[in-house]
Amino acid sequence: MPEPHQIYFADIKSNAVFSADGPKPQFLIDTPKFKTLVVGLEAGGQIPMHAGEAAMYYFIEGEGLITVDDETFDIKPGVTVIAPARARRGMSARTRVIFLGAKGGE
Repeated sequence: MPEPHQIYFADIKSNAVFSADGPKPQFLIDTPKFKTLVVGLEAGGQIPMHAGEAAMYYFIEGEGLITVDDETFDIKPGVTVIAPARARRGMSARTRVIFLGAKGGE
């Protein structure tokens, strides 16, 4: 896990942790009002549908699907998806996926 004061990440993919037990988010910053994290998801892995605060997902590596409310989008490197506050979202990985997430506030 990065140091609490770290502000520069030369190789963010190296922070991703993969587990057969499901995602193990690695927080880059974790405050009550704002969180940024890197997540590794194994091929075949899923994040179940759930509602939450407004969030941004930026996909660095891999392929799969992300659903926000009733819309489903392809996951591929370079894609960004914004989930509004209270929107239900979930994802499934066809290949190993790495993404950055940020969330907080309305």
